[in-house]
Amino acid sequence: MTTRSYRRAMTVQPVAGRLGVVPAREAELRFRTVHGYRRAFRVAGSGPAIVLVHGIGDSSQTWTPVLERLARTHLVIAPDLLGHGHSDKPRADYSVAAYANGIRDLLGVLGVTRATLVGHSLGGGVAMQFAYQFPDRTERLVLVGSGGAGPEVNPVLRAMTLPGAAAALHALRLPTMRWQVGAAVSLMRALGTDLGRDAEDMLRIVDALPDATSRAAFIRTLRAVVDWRGQVVTMLDRCYLTRGMPTLLVWGGRDAIVPVEHGHRAHAAMPGSRFEIFDDAGHFPFHTSPERFTSLLEEFLAATEPARWSPEQWRQLLRTTPTEPPGVRSAT
Repeated sequence: MTTRSYRRAMTVQPVAGRLGVVPAREAELRFRTVHGYRRAFRVAGSGPAIVLVHGIGDSSQTWTPVLERLARTHLVIAPDLLGHGHSDKPRADYSVAAYANGIRDLLGVLGVTRATLVGHSLGGGVAMQFAYQFPDRTERLVLVGSGGAGPEVNPVLRAMTLPGAAAALHALRLPTMRWQVGAAVSLMRALGTDLGRDAEDMLRIVDALPDATSRAAFIRTLRAVVDWRGQVVTMLDRCYLTRGMPTLLVWGGRDAIVPVEHGHRAHAAMPGSRFEIFDDAGHFPFHTSPERFTSLLEEFLAATEPARWSPEQWRQLLRTTPTEPPGVRSAT
């Protein structure tokens, strides 16, 4: 990026009202510094705000197939989470709660007070955490192949939490190893395996970790939510709090990263939620069927009223004890 284009990207003009940014005709990568760290984000459109939160190792670029269509009727903001994409990658807190705080602060800088949160994979856990921490700022919740609904996760991700993971990630980028991995990916696709459906995206994420700093941020983030036994962070004990908040769950029927059974489990634990399965999709249904995904999301947005929580309503909901904790149901 040239100095001139960088300065242009850094300029986000505030405007009156809740939007906080001048609408862009096309998705544009911009930057803001928050708490001393540079935060990258893509923005397009105008109208009610939608925040698109990517998964681990990914970036806002993953939303390219759907972002501009959604921007025809909404202000769409897709951040690069700290440690990802074009955002800074410091030695910092990469927990789900910290990411939720980071999104809150970025929206505050941009003057956006309320939004619909759409989260994929790790981003689903972040979106759920945002709704839990800031219910008064959350209008709707959309979880796509989300983490946090059970311990099961692909063994590759569990292995990446072990000592030596950084060296293994570096080795995957070596020319000879890259050729072997590429051949394995082609074989998985030819055999029609579930993992083969997502292999191209997995390789793209590995390619997005070009240096030791990026790989360290990735491993730090992964270890905050996964260990060698599986996922360690759960949203099931607080899913009852989505009562009164429009919630949509979207899963790929052949998701080899976060199994579709997690979607069924989350749906059962979230009162009034809607569950849609893309039968032939893997972990990235918005890549496999972007038109179907955007149509579904647009229909959901049009058919639901944004949640509006008062402090008293939230207090009363917290005092409500579920008759059967979701975690108990999932364990039987």
